[in-house]
Amino acid sequence: MTSTNFRPTDTDSEAPPPAEAVAVQPSGAGVSPAPDRRRWAAFVIMTVATFLDMLDGSIVNVAIPTIQHDLGASYGAVQWITAGYVMAFALMLITGGRLGDIYGRRKMFLLGVAGFTIASLLCGIAMNPEMLIASRLLQGAAAGIMVPQVLSIIHVTFPDNEKGTVFAVHGTVGGIAATVAPLIGGVIVAANIFGWDWRPIFLVNVPLGVVGFFLGLKYIPESKAPHALRIDLPGVFLATVGLLLVLAPLTFGRELGWPAWTFVSMVAAVVVLAAFVAYERRRSLTNGSPLVALNLFKARSFSSALGLMLACFTFTGMFMLALYMYMQLGLGWTPLRAGVTLLAFAFGAFITASASVIALVPKFGRTVVQMGALGIAAGLGLFLWINGSSDGDITSWSIAPALFVIGLGFGAAATPISLFGLKDVPHEDAGSASGLINTMQQLGFTIGIAVVSLSFFTPLGSSATTSGDELAPKLRQELAAVGVPADQLGGATSAYQHCVNERYGGENASDEPADCVAPAVRDNEKAVSVLESYVQRAGAQTFSDAFQITLYTGLGFIVVAFLAAGALPRRVSAPGQG
Repeated sequence: MTSTNFRPTDTDSEAPPPAEAVAVQPSGAGVSPAPDRRRWAAFVIMTVATFLDMLDGSIVNVAIPTIQHDLGASYGAVQWITAGYVMAFALMLITGGRLGDIYGRRKMFLLGVAGFTIASLLCGIAMNPEMLIASRLLQGAAAGIMVPQVLSIIHVTFPDNEKGTVFAVHGTVGGIAATVAPLIGGVIVAANIFGWDWRPIFLVNVPLGVVGFFLGLKYIPESKAPHALRIDLPGVFLATVGLLLVLAPLTFGRELGWPAWTFVSMVAAVVVLAAFVAYERRRSLTNGSPLVALNLFKARSFSSALGLMLACFTFTGMFMLALYMYMQLGLGWTPLRAGVTLLAFAFGAFITASASVIALVPKFGRTVVQMGALGIAAGLGLFLWINGSSDGDITSWSIAPALFVIGLGFGAAATPISLFGLKDVPHEDAGSASGLINTMQQLGFTIGIAVVSLSFFTPLGSSATTSGDELAPKLRQELAAVGVPADQLGGATSAYQHCVNERYGGENASDEPADCVAPAVRDNEKAVSVLESYVQRAGAQTFSDAFQITLYTGLGFIVVAFLAAGALPRRVSAPGQG
């Protein structure tokens, strides 16, 4: 099936489109214009932009403890800083993609780059959590305009015989950015450039954004839909409201104690999104300029790819955020050590990402994606065994094999999704389709972060109590052994248990309670050392128990991803074949 079989066009009977729109002509039109000579330079520029976007979506996670300490941010503020970016990004993607179809993809890309650069500057100079949150929202919205243009421009600019390579590089770079972000963030935070702590993780985008803007102006060819389209303002409103009604309660419901409005919001989202679909269907029958081309969903490759994208990136958003918190707050690792440890995942993903799209998927089709999902499941099973048998004694080397296997599976499962999803998309709807694919990715990230609230943060309270109670008898014995009088043992042990509950089960795990060491034993250096070591052991055990639940939850999402991969077409057909 070619890209025009499920959505007929009348391009065959028309004269060749003007130069600006050559890139957007559907592949079945009978005219094969020469590829734009600037396409590879444009691809490099857009790849850097993709790298920065993926980097900023993940790099902040490794700097969370430093930001918390510097700005006094609570868990709620942390969720806004991390999830706010993703939520704003997701809300803008569908609209941003369609704006590119209407007004020009290069124009919208450059507008997004400019907004992203300004927002990065504001993030870097933020003086309080509120300013950082607002700047992250602006940054995410700008990325939502910029990012969907990338897949659109690739789809309409590169000939079919080059798309496999291009999608492979694009997917690999995006995956590498997301996985090496902890390392880059760890290096930047550890370097403490100019004494600015975490701020350079955002400020580094400013010079790169300025250079990228002017190079994009020169090298990226303009393209838009070959037929005149109009902006669908009612559709924009309904889609944005519907997504917001879904994302806001999922992201912040746990922190607020799941008040009634969160459930009302999710029910209302179903109604609003149903109204959106009905309106888009009616609009497509009248003036033909819907925000979302519903005919896209007639292609099995497109609709099944969306489901797979949602499942894969829900797992990724959940797993990565919980892992960062576990390594830094539970195990007490530095951001640099956490970042270096995550390189095992990056190496695994790098090996399979390019190979899956260039060599394996054309030969074995969806089987590659399914094997990737099984690889992730195997890595999670290994991680469950290591974490469950470690008794809190985790090292970077002990979890590196599991992370490597998970990375191998992720590279094979996630990278080819765009190749399957855009396989049957007409060029005139490239922006709309790209926006939907990216929306599913970011919606997955957001749902994943929301799931972290349930599968990781929520168990911390009970896990902290259990850890403190289990270690208290051993602590009492060791305190007695270092000379703590019998009449002071009860007070010292109670202070320890209170400390564990407050530090690891409270609102902010980076805040150290003042009563970790009872006043009566502060002068006993050996007792203080024993208490501090037991607090660390309790933290490791608390976070380890909570992370076990997260790993089991992640395994469930990977099962869903495996099933969704089974709905993909068996093969990605060669151009012109059914």
